[in-house]
Amino acid sequence: IITLSDLECDYINARSCCSKLNKWVVPEVIGHAVVTVLMLISLHWFIFLLNLPVATWNIYRYIMVPSGNMGVFDPTEIHNRGQLKSHMKEAMIKLGFHLLCFFMYLYRLVSKVIPK
Repeated sequence: IITLSDLECDYINARSCCSKLNKWVVPEVIGHAVVTVLMLISLHWFIFLLNLPVATWNIYRYIMVPSGNMGVFDPTEIHNRGQLKSHMKEAMIKLGFHLLCFFMYLYRLVSKVIPK
């Protein structure tokens, strides 16, 4: 979010912004896929079903990168067609999702460790 807002305010150029963001795309896809599979294996159905759409979206977004682009974030296209705003909106939604998951995991951990 900070990197995208820096680009929006012209504090950094598009190429450096996109290279910073693209180096985190693959770890994000792998990490989210691993967490989703672990929730399936451990039979936490609600959390698995909550994570599945986000993991699917991340994989879809990574697979559908047009050939010739630098990655999911491309410096030549980030200012075209309002992609910067959509990337900002997606980052805010992911931040909210990860905050929700953090508190759900924390609650689950505390409820397992400290019995009632």
